[in-house]
Amino acid sequence: MPLVTAGFVVLDCAEPEKLAVFYKELLDGEQTEATANRVEIRGADGTRLAFRRDMNATPPSWPRPENSLQAHLDFVVEDLDEAERRIVGLGGRPLEAKDAAGPYEERGFSDPAGHSFTLRRTAPTAPKQG
Repeated sequence: MPLVTAGFVVLDCAEPEKLAVFYKELLDGEQTEATANRVEIRGADGTRLAFRRDMNATPPSWPRPENSLQAHLDFVVEDLDEAERRIVGLGGRPLEAKDAAGPYEERGFSDPAGHSFTLRRTAPTAPKQG
Protein backbone atom coordinates (compact mmCIF):
# COMPACT_ATOMS: atom_id res chain seq x y z
CA MET A 1 0.00 0.00 0.00
CA PRO A 2 1.46 3.41 -0.95
CA LEU A 3 2.26 5.92 1.74
CA VAL A 4 0.72 8.80 -0.26
CA THR A 5 -2.59 8.13 -1.97
CA ALA A 6 -3.26 11.52 -3.60
CA GLY A 7 -1.39 14.70 -4.45
CA PHE A 8 -2.71 18.20 -5.12
CA VAL A 9 -1.36 21.61 -5.97
CA VAL A 10 -3.21 23.88 -3.52
CA LEU A 11 -3.76 27.57 -4.23
CA ASP A 12 -4.75 29.91 -1.40
CA CYS A 13 -7.43 32.45 -2.30
CA ALA A 14 -10.28 34.43 -0.76
CA GLU A 15 -13.01 32.68 -2.79
CA PRO A 16 -12.16 29.02 -3.47
CA GLU A 17 -15.55 28.26 -5.03
CA LYS A 18 -15.08 30.89 -7.75
CA LEU A 19 -11.46 29.96 -8.45
CA ALA A 20 -12.41 26.27 -8.68
CA VAL A 21 -14.97 27.13 -11.38
CA PHE A 22 -12.27 28.94 -13.41
CA TYR A 23 -9.91 25.95 -13.36
CA LYS A 24 -12.69 23.38 -13.74
CA GLU A 25 -13.74 25.09 -16.97
CA LEU A 26 -10.14 25.59 -18.15
CA LEU A 27 -9.26 21.91 -17.57
CA ASP A 28 -12.64 20.51 -18.67
CA GLY A 29 -12.82 18.91 -15.26
CA GLU A 30 -15.09 18.10 -12.39
CA GLN A 31 -15.36 19.06 -8.75
CA THR A 32 -14.41 16.09 -6.60
CA GLU A 33 -14.81 17.46 -3.08
CA ALA A 34 -15.86 20.65 -1.31
CA THR A 35 -15.92 21.84 2.28
CA ALA A 36 -16.50 25.30 3.72
CA ASN A 37 -12.83 26.21 3.22
CA ARG A 38 -11.54 23.97 0.42
CA VAL A 39 -12.63 22.86 -3.05
CA GLU A 40 -10.90 20.10 -5.03
CA ILE A 41 -11.13 19.43 -8.77
CA ARG A 42 -9.78 16.89 -11.23
CA GLY A 43 -9.14 17.93 -14.82
CA ALA A 44 -10.02 15.72 -17.77
CA ASP A 45 -6.33 14.76 -18.05
CA GLY A 46 -6.11 13.82 -14.34
CA THR A 47 -4.59 17.09 -13.08
CA ARG A 48 -5.65 17.55 -9.46
CA LEU A 49 -5.95 21.02 -7.94
CA ALA A 50 -7.35 22.31 -4.67
CA PHE A 51 -8.30 25.82 -3.58
CA ARG A 52 -8.10 26.78 0.08
CA ARG A 53 -9.86 29.75 1.67
CA ASP A 54 -7.48 32.37 3.06
CA MET A 55 -9.17 35.70 3.65
CA ASN A 56 -5.74 37.36 3.88
CA ALA A 57 -4.41 35.90 0.62
CA THR A 58 -2.60 38.41 -1.55
CA PRO A 59 -2.02 37.73 -5.24
CA PRO A 60 1.57 37.16 -6.37
CA SER A 61 3.14 40.20 -8.00
CA TRP A 62 5.25 38.37 -10.59
CA PRO A 63 7.22 39.61 -12.47
CA ARG A 64 7.75 42.37 -9.88
CA PRO A 65 10.09 41.21 -7.07
CA GLU A 66 7.86 42.07 -4.08
CA ASN A 67 5.59 39.19 -3.07
CA SER A 68 6.86 37.44 -6.18
CA LEU A 69 6.03 34.04 -7.63
CA GLN A 70 4.39 31.95 -4.90
CA ALA A 71 3.21 29.13 -7.15
CA HIS A 72 3.27 28.60 -10.87
CA LEU A 73 1.30 26.22 -13.07
CA ASP A 74 2.12 25.14 -16.63
CA PHE A 75 -0.50 23.81 -19.04
CA VAL A 76 0.18 22.35 -22.50
CA VAL A 77 -2.31 23.36 -25.21
CA GLU A 78 -2.65 22.77 -28.94
CA ASP A 79 -3.91 26.23 -29.93
CA LEU A 80 -2.61 29.19 -27.92
CA ASP A 81 -5.00 31.71 -29.46
CA GLU A 82 -8.08 29.60 -28.72
CA ALA A 83 -6.87 28.91 -25.17
CA GLU A 84 -6.23 32.61 -24.58
CA ARG A 85 -9.74 33.55 -25.70
CA ARG A 86 -11.21 30.94 -23.35
CA ILE A 87 -9.07 32.08 -20.41
CA VAL A 88 -10.03 35.73 -20.87
CA GLY A 89 -13.69 34.68 -21.22
CA LEU A 90 -13.42 32.85 -17.89
CA GLY A 91 -12.00 35.92 -16.12
CA GLY A 92 -8.25 35.33 -16.46
CA ARG A 93 -5.89 37.92 -17.87
CA PRO A 94 -2.69 37.93 -19.94
CA LEU A 95 0.52 38.82 -18.10
CA GLU A 96 2.80 39.10 -21.12
CA ALA A 97 2.08 40.32 -24.62
CA LYS A 98 4.99 38.68 -26.46
CA ASP A 99 5.83 35.07 -27.24
CA ALA A 100 8.91 33.46 -25.70
CA ALA A 101 11.75 32.65 -28.05
CA GLY A 102 13.06 29.14 -28.42
CA PRO A 103 11.61 25.72 -29.15
CA TYR A 104 8.44 26.39 -27.14
CA GLU A 105 5.77 28.97 -27.66
CA GLU A 106 4.55 30.24 -24.27
CA ARG A 107 2.15 32.83 -22.90
CA GLY A 108 1.74 33.95 -19.30
CA PHE A 109 -1.62 34.54 -17.61
CA SER A 110 -3.13 35.04 -14.19
CA ASP A 111 -6.30 33.46 -12.89
CA PRO A 112 -9.08 35.64 -11.39
CA ALA A 113 -7.35 35.53 -7.95
CA GLY A 114 -3.98 36.63 -9.39
CA HIS A 115 -2.06 33.29 -9.47
CA SER A 116 0.18 33.07 -12.51
CA PHE A 117 0.28 30.21 -14.97
CA THR A 118 1.79 29.53 -18.37
CA LEU A 119 0.29 28.03 -21.47
CA ARG A 120 2.85 26.39 -23.70
CA ARG A 121 2.76 24.64 -27.01
CA THR A 122 5.61 22.41 -28.03
CA ALA A 123 6.95 22.85 -31.51
CA PRO A 124 5.97 20.07 -33.93
CA THR A 125 8.59 17.35 -34.12
CA ALA A 126 7.64 16.05 -37.57
CA PRO A 127 9.46 17.58 -40.54
CA LYS A 128 7.55 20.25 -42.44
CA GLN A 129 5.70 18.86 -45.45
CA GLY A 130 5.73 20.71 -48.80
